[in-house]
Amino acid sequence: MNVDESVAGPSRLDELTARARRILSATAPPDAETRGHGDAESAVPTSPPLPLSASEAGQGEGHSALRTQHSALILGIDPGTATMGYGLVSALGDGSGAYQALAYGVFETPAGEPMHFRLRSLYDHLTDILRAHQPDEAAVEKLFFGRNTTTALTVGQARGIALLAIAQAGIAVAEYTPAEVKFALSSYGRATKSDIQRMTQLLLRLPSVPQPDDAADALAIALCHAHSMRAHALGMR
Repeated sequence: MNVDESVAGPSRLDELTARARRILSATAPPDAETRGHGDAESAVPTSPPLPLSASEAGQGEGHSALRTQHSALILGIDPGTATMGYGLVSALGDGSGAYQALAYGVFETPAGEPMHFRLRSLYDHLTDILRAHQPDEAAVEKLFFGRNTTTALTVGQARGIALLAIAQAGIAVAEYTPAEVKFALSSYGRATKSDIQRMTQLLLRLPSVPQPDDAADALAIALCHAHSMRAHALGMR
């Protein structure tokens, strides 16, 4: 998807960019500007790392070294049995309130494979990610019952696998509804999917909208939890 096509026009792009700047400036300490972190352009890293595929996850220990003493690494999960998205987001650790994407991608399972084998594959891949990166906290999207009950049931199975793997890793986990994620990133609970993807790109200063969609959703969930943690730390919740 072309980035320019993900928004309705220049006015919508300006609105999303302004929202990203407000988020960053609201979370930055009062003296952030004097340190060169007073706006979105200077507060976010300009060279994000490349995403990891599931097959590369076991070689990702180097990303953990990017963590500073004062940052928290958050794993976001967008559950699904055919495709499960994951995204690892960390605060910069310099008090600027800015975040960076350390790794993101998807786990895919063959459509014709029996469900118990697909769930085992998802569990194994997620366990590899947890071991390689050792996140401090995790966030998983809550189950949303739409009109397709069958889809909701299969997503529920994937959620169970994700929650089990996270629990076995001894990591605290939070859950957020799609509306909560949308509101956290755009202050509008009915923002479009492309709006949230664009906000995720802006807040993480990625060169393009994260792909595939499930990975972008996982990064957005991680950012939602990061903002929630920040709000609690500042006594806003």
